[in-house]
Amino acid sequence: MFPSTSPETGRDPWADGAPDGPAGPAGGPAPGPRPAPADDDAGSRRERGPRRFRKGGQPRRSEDDDVEPDEEPIEPVEVRRPLSLTVAGFAALLGVGLVLGAQTAGPGHRLPFAIIVFGVQLLFVLAWTMAMRPPALLLVALTSGVVAAAADVAAVQTDVAGLAPLGFVALGGFLLGVLGQLVRRVDRVRVTDSLGTTLLIVVGVVAFATLITLSRIPAGTQAITVCLVATGVALTVARLTDAVLAWPRLAPQVPRGAAGVVVGAMVGTLTSALLGSYLVGFTPTSAALIGLVTAATAVLADLAVGYAEAGRLMAGEPPTMWIARHMQGPLGGFALAAPAAYAMCVLFL
Repeated sequence: MFPSTSPETGRDPWADGAPDGPAGPAGGPAPGPRPAPADDDAGSRRERGPRRFRKGGQPRRSEDDDVEPDEEPIEPVEVRRPLSLTVAGFAALLGVGLVLGAQTAGPGHRLPFAIIVFGVQLLFVLAWTMAMRPPALLLVALTSGVVAAAADVAAVQTDVAGLAPLGFVALGGFLLGVLGQLVRRVDRVRVTDSLGTTLLIVVGVVAFATLITLSRIPAGTQAITVCLVATGVALTVARLTDAVLAWPRLAPQVPRGAAGVVVGAMVGTLTSALLGSYLVGFTPTSAALIGLVTAATAVLADLAVGYAEAGRLMAGEPPTMWIARHMQGPLGGFALAAPAAYAMCVLFL
């Protein structure tokens, strides 16, 4: 009889040394190890990978990025002490001349003061035209001189002392100067650039004529004395302070210091308060208020002229006449202080 079970039952089919790994496909070789990726593929994968970000949200700079060079520091312009002292002396002489001229003004005797004001106006025209150099320099200078004479005549001859005649003269002079430049073909191209220059010079010469108008109203002569003394002292002290201590510098290109501007305005205000205690119709408080406005206006106008000159030099324009360039600041300060004195006298006296 045959046994009911095969003799191979219970024996392990892999016991004869077969491999322990998984069985491959029938009749095929076993799969070999997977080859490692090439270095080029790994490098390209790293380049294509996402960039790491910093905590602030900006990507980390690579070593190949160019580093922006630092800006070169601007060396401050040298403050020349002899020049500051010279400008301070000119401001003092200008203030003394206008104050003494105002003392000669009286009912029916305003011609001497008008002559002094006209001389200051001619200095203003000379300094500002040579410093700013409008396209038609000679035409603007002649027009401004005619406007100055017409403004002085209007301030002396009008029946009622006011600013309306001076305003008409200023408008007519500005239009005349612009039309004169439009006629010339050479200056027509730059007429837009000369509008601001012509307007500044014309308004400046007319502003001096307000001193003549101010001398015709009650307490006008005393107001001129207080305001012009405060203006002259403020400009002189500001320039003297720059000669001693031009600190802190307001701008590297401008040879002026903040100490001079502040100290000049304060000393000018103090001087006007002292004058107010001796002049009829004034108190120290009212004189100090008027002096503060005119002194601050003058020193700021003088400072603005320095900024304008520095801007022209930085733009590449050639420097102008030396004496005209440095007369421009004090003349501009007095020109702006004159209408301020008129306004303060009308409003507060």
